[in-house]
Amino acid sequence: MSEAGERRADERIVLGAFDALLARRGDPLRYGVMTDTPVGTLGLAINEAGLCRLDYTGDEEAFLDRLLRSFDRPLLRQPAALDKVKRQLDRYFSGRSLTFDLDVDLSVVSGFSRKVLQAATRIPPGSVLSYAEIAAKAGSRRASRAAGNALHNNPIAIVVPCHRIVRTGGSLGGYGGGIRNKEWLLRHEGATLI
Repeated sequence: MSEAGERRADERIVLGAFDALLARRGDPLRYGVMTDTPVGTLGLAINEAGLCRLDYTGDEEAFLDRLLRSFDRPLLRQPAALDKVKRQLDRYFSGRSLTFDLDVDLSVVSGFSRKVLQAATRIPPGSVLSYAEIAAKAGSRRASRAAGNALHNNPIAIVVPCHRIVRTGGSLGGYGGGIRNKEWLLRHEGATLI
């Protein structure tokens, strides 16, 4: 990040703290970034309930903007608070473990979208489901388009494995983190692709 970018990020933190004094409630959201992963830079955030954001991001300032829009609480840049998440992501990317043992907080997602994301967490590494299959597992067999929207807006990429959903017939479909990253993740997990 450039010096100007760091300065803007620091300003956002100060503004976030000021907002917290005036209106924001709750414990602070702790955030940081993880660079040099095989899928690019990842923005990470946790709260008292667990991991609440894992975004593909090349820009910490844009990540901060998304956090401020999504959560009504102060932000603290505390990379050390994310050590457990980072260790598990490192193990995942190195292939030592393709599963996660992390508490996740999907409270910013509700209704059918939350059911879709919860169903996605039960798909084992190396397996894929179609959009129609995940919609059925979430309780609405004909809602594959709504399931696709829920997956596209997944706030916790990789750990909530929306990349394991493909089109009927096996083609990749879309992915909020980019199709190259989706393909990399699926190949890394040993999924058979068309």
